[in-house]
Amino acid sequence: MLWLAIFGGLVLLVVVYDLVQTRHTILRNFPIIGHFRYLLEAVGPELRQYIVTSNDEERPFSRDERSWVYTSSKLENNYFGFGTDNDLELMPNYLIVRHAAFPKHTARRGEEGHDDVWPLAVDKLLGGPRGRAKAFRPVSLVNVSGMSYGSLSGPAVEALNRGSALAPCLHNSGEGGISSFHRHGGELIWQIGTGYFGCRTEDGSFDIDRFLACVEGAPVRAVELKLSQGAKPGLGGVLPGIKVTPHIAAIRGVTAGRDCISPAEHRAFSGVDEMLDFVETLAERSGLPIGIKAAVGQMDFWIELADRMSREERGVDFITIDGGEGGTGAGPLTFTDHVGLPFKVAFPSVYRIFAERSVADRVVWIGSGRLGFPEKALLAFALGCDAINVGREAMMAIGCIQAQRCHTDHCPTGVTTHNRWLVRGLVPTVKSGRLANYVRTLRKELILLAHACGVDHPSRVTLDHLEILDDALSSRPAREVFGYQRGWAGGPTRPAPPGADHVTVRLPTR
Repeated sequence: MLWLAIFGGLVLLVVVYDLVQTRHTILRNFPIIGHFRYLLEAVGPELRQYIVTSNDEERPFSRDERSWVYTSSKLENNYFGFGTDNDLELMPNYLIVRHAAFPKHTARRGEEGHDDVWPLAVDKLLGGPRGRAKAFRPVSLVNVSGMSYGSLSGPAVEALNRGSALAPCLHNSGEGGISSFHRHGGELIWQIGTGYFGCRTEDGSFDIDRFLACVEGAPVRAVELKLSQGAKPGLGGVLPGIKVTPHIAAIRGVTAGRDCISPAEHRAFSGVDEMLDFVETLAERSGLPIGIKAAVGQMDFWIELADRMSREERGVDFITIDGGEGGTGAGPLTFTDHVGLPFKVAFPSVYRIFAERSVADRVVWIGSGRLGFPEKALLAFALGCDAINVGREAMMAIGCIQAQRCHTDHCPTGVTTHNRWLVRGLVPTVKSGRLANYVRTLRKELILLAHACGVDHPSRVTLDHLEILDDALSSRPAREVFGYQRGWAGGPTRPAPPGADHVTVRLPTR
């Protein structure tokens, strides 16, 4: 009995510790049981090697990818040993970075002359070509993608915003409006979807006065009109009723407990001509750069937009292209699987249209859709991106374990649920640091890759630095694969980032 009492006491102590500690969400939400997750994770490689899956088979993010995000966000060892476990001879469409014989030297911590100054800024002035009153140069190549309060919990949004301030980088609000959780130091890109949440009338139309009031009352640096998203283009946003709390309903101006479904189309404009009028009205009234976010399907819209921008004064300041592999809190399976082109097809298809009309350099290009890893982001920059947005990767940095329960309100890590017990496990002041660590690490490795190619900044990497392997022991230059002409993207035709845009940050160490 004594031993049983001692054992029970030890278990009770562990339970108490798990409930009060703030570092691990899983343990706060699931005392004792949560430890088994870490135990299984520790022996996972040995088990998977024989009876489950390889490190690269799981989707949407492989175990290797998740491990890299987790270790990077915690400033743990994110190296991998023993060499690649990818079969380079049998993997089609496999990206290879063609390194320079004489790469640029990258000072590492501990070396003489290392000063922690790295080029992080976008090499274009957002809103500059159109003379917006509040044009600015984004300080980060990597920013947080649009994920709404509603789809995400309040503490998760707060962690992302605090982390964006620490990184530093921009935080896209998502289409659910700007809440108190968005006001913890991070600068915002305000995303306005078809529901006009935060700037709508009672009947769901756009309200310019509410728009201006919100812009004045929040740290908004730019506005993104959401036309569609990669995970479910052709549909409006979907927030299941179980996640529409009274607080969220009040912010959005909808009914609590009922599915919140945004229209598929905008009511404030119809067609490219009206959209450009709307863009110019918002820019003139607010002074902010105005852009659009869209998935890519039929090309008529993009051709007309590029044609008009080539001959008119009107135009968008930035374009976010969201690949069909992008994430969503809830969406029909058919749409998530079969509607919308993947990023590697979508972005070049649109960029070529603007490049052929010599207007690509008037736009800041942003890519999204599973780009939050160094080699994928590097390809995006070579294709013409000026910045990338990270969504689910940012979620993993603050605790997401790819449970894929976002639509059920039962997310075990408190990231995509409003269940009070589950949400309490996510401590924003702790998780914000992990988001910042992840963003910094991704930028650092992008710079290391650029230096390996012999250039000083990721935006100066071109498709000539990349090769695409196939499964027949041959390869093709990336420029040939994507059909780009020389001078369209990357390289010396684009200005190098001015020294004033270098930002001093403390980078991760081992």
